Amino acid sequence: MTRRGLLLASAAPGAPAVRHLLPAATHERFLIKVSYQQPLRKAPELRVANRRVSGVRTDSEGLFWLFDVPGLKPATEYTLRLEGTDPWPLRTFAPPDATVDRFRLLIYTCAGGHDAMPHPVTGAPNYWVSVEQRRRLFARALREKPDSMVAIGDHVYWDLRFGRASGRAAMGQQPWARKLLGAEFNRDIPVIGTPNERLLRIAVDRQIAELYGTLFRSVPTHFIQDDHDYFENDEAIPVPRDAQSIAGVSFPPDDFMMRLARATQHLYFPEHLPNADRPAGLPGASAADRPSGLSECYGTLRAGNLVELLLYDCRRFQSLRGRHADLVPDNVEAWLTRRMADSPARHVVNVPSMPIAWSAGKWGEWYPDVLDDKGRLGTARNKYYWQEGWRLQHDRLLDAASAMKRAPVFMSGDLHALAHGTIERNGGRDLRRNPVHSILTGPISTGPMGWPSAARGTPPLVATGLEVNATLPPDEHNGFTLVDFTQEKISCRMYRWKLGLPEAGIDTLEPFHTFEIPARVL
Repeated sequence: MTRRGLLLASAAPGAPAVRHLLPAATHERFLIKVSYQQPLRKAPELRVANRRVSGVRTDSEGLFWLFDVPGLKPATEYTLRLEGTDPWPLRTFAPPDATVDRFRLLIYTCAGGHDAMPHPVTGAPNYWVSVEQRRRLFARALREKPDSMVAIGDHVYWDLRFGRASGRAAMGQQPWARKLLGAEFNRDIPVIGTPNERLLRIAVDRQIAELYGTLFRSVPTHFIQDDHDYFENDEAIPVPRDAQSIAGVSFPPDDFMMRLARATQHLYFPEHLPNADRPAGLPGASAADRPSGLSECYGTLRAGNLVELLLYDCRRFQSLRGRHADLVPDNVEAWLTRRMADSPARHVVNVPSMPIAWSAGKWGEWYPDVLDDKGRLGTARNKYYWQEGWRLQHDRLLDAASAMKRAPVFMSGDLHALAHGTIERNGGRDLRRNPVHSILTGPISTGPMGWPSAARGTPPLVATGLEVNATLPPDEHNGFTLVDFTQEKISCRMYRWKLGLPEAGIDTLEPFHTFEIPARVL
């Protein structure tokens, strides 16, 4: 194993070297994404106990492969092995009807960012936390032996048209990025099997393959995509602000944004495996170019009768229909509402890609808040092209959550901060009978210019119309959250670090904020 944690050929000289490996699991199936240092001429084989599973190529050169392993036994640890690598363990989850006493989750957001991007003012290479420092944060979290991981959005930062900051070009058009690529993406052709594929690898390899390596090979992973994973920031621009700006709205994604996001997912990290309680026909599911039953946008993490996490992308299918607009389609909202009402799990947790309770004035939020000319966040100004229907859908989801007989919890990403609070009121709705917990899970890679207070001129604040009792107001540090689910409660531990603090301190991080949520039964 190298210092970067890659599985390299050890038993067989000349065997192909694995570059990165990310698995997903349910109680009966594995889905594993793998890339190699060099292209393979024939399909690799994965040994799962006594089974041999052939890889399926996902790129045009033979660098990227997936392994789909159905028909497994629940709650069973399997020994896996690829040619030339040391074996490693991976465990299936308990079946949905099994009693599970404890489940530990690692959850975070915003791990992407190419660390070749310089600081826009000083030119120093610290716009992002370095990949090595991020890996160190992961290693600290993994010492706590989580049963699974959820990464909420912004795995890739390479905005191509929107996402201008301080009058500069979008990050994917800045000189350092253009030099790194040596060419430009061609929006008129596919991604896989064209020159765009090489450019995608240059942009994304460092942010995902080299970041994760094989650190998570024994931890089932769940990746939710958000705006930057479609290679744009969420923005609505009424008129050009400068010679480098364009007018328009960046979402819902256009066809090329969709192709980039789908290709990134197909190559680098697992789609969501099927779940019997999630309709197979939700948007972005059961695509002909994916293994059977996979969902690209909406997922479920289920650990027996203990916990059901509802994972959802709020960007791909958002609509612009005024009062009738939504951030997830009607049938997805119906699925979420139904699971909150009917799931037999002790804990049901919403995990949207966009944050609940707090705002930083971005366009594509649930909330109408925007920064005014005096630097105040609120609704004194109209947010250009913001859709009233987004807030209405937000209100319906909060109502459904608060109506549960269990404690309602949202864990979300996007905002570069750690936070926890309970929503006591939402407009005219009194939620104090069963207040809704909102947790900002913590970003991994944010550098000095990426905090809301630096990039947007305001820290995250409680959105207009909400009353929130915050046990931890938004804290602008890098970090992650470890969540322990038991039959009695949800226990959360938050960890933080920031550029400027000693890097060696990452290895000995201890929780700076802890709290518990009783498994309320009304």
